[in-house]
Amino acid sequence: MSWQHYRQSLQVKSQGRFWQRSLISLVLRVSFAVAFTFVLTLPLIGQAQTPSNDPIEIGRALYGENCAVCHGLDGRGRVGAQLAKDWPSLRPDRAIASVIANGIPGSAMPAWSQAKGGPLRDDQIEAIVAYILTWESGAPRLLPATPTPVLRPPLTPPPNVQGDPNRGATLYDQNCAVCHGANLEGRVGATLAKNWPSIRPDLSIRTVIANGIQGSAMPAWSQAKGGPLSEADIDDLVAFLLTQAQPSEVFRPTPTPAFQPGWLSGWGGVLVTLVLFILIVSGALIYQARSQK
Repeated sequence: MSWQHYRQSLQVKSQGRFWQRSLISLVLRVSFAVAFTFVLTLPLIGQAQTPSNDPIEIGRALYGENCAVCHGLDGRGRVGAQLAKDWPSLRPDRAIASVIANGIPGSAMPAWSQAKGGPLRDDQIEAIVAYILTWESGAPRLLPATPTPVLRPPLTPPPNVQGDPNRGATLYDQNCAVCHGANLEGRVGATLAKNWPSIRPDLSIRTVIANGIQGSAMPAWSQAKGGPLSEADIDDLVAFLLTQAQPSEVFRPTPTPAFQPGWLSGWGGVLVTLVLFILIVSGALIYQARSQK
């Protein structure tokens, strides 16, 4: 090898080491910047994913899950009374809490407190009251979310019955599940996952849905009686309920534990993954540079 070739070889190796060092330096700087940003934003990430302790926010969610189907998402009434109003009482909070907890005997308002056989704790009732009272002198500032429908397998229409049971399942989730349970097991209303003792169960179910039951918590749902459901809607509901008549055939999805998101489930996890990737690449480059010396 000539001296000129030797010098060129040394020059190429020197340039290669220079670019390797520059690349390693750049990767390390980026890694430090990402890690520093992650440390600064970690408290904000945790705060953003912490459930709200605001009773009004809790009440808003509970209202959407339990009350909106009868009283409307905006509190202006549906098959239940209008709640977006000024309450003529010295202690409207106590009056509203009493009605929610104990119901109104002989009306369509059932008792919701656990002490009366309902599903709500006292603190949940207080949260709903706090939310309802934000409506005084106007409509609610924030409307509750619409409950998520239950996933069910495709349903076959029962013989000799009008209506689409699959559409009826959606209508059930939107109008009936709050009182009768997501799986028809009963909640503050009757259990509907049963055999119907009638020669024409479709007609008896239709009559109850359309006209309600006087003096009970079952209101009239037909538009002819002031309710929100059309005749076709009621046909679909009847078809759905009849597909659920045999308890052994009721679809009951396996309950899954509630997911509790932590800071690693969102942007925190993305940042951690990025930092680890950069550190691994940096380590590989450093190892390669040392092995070539």
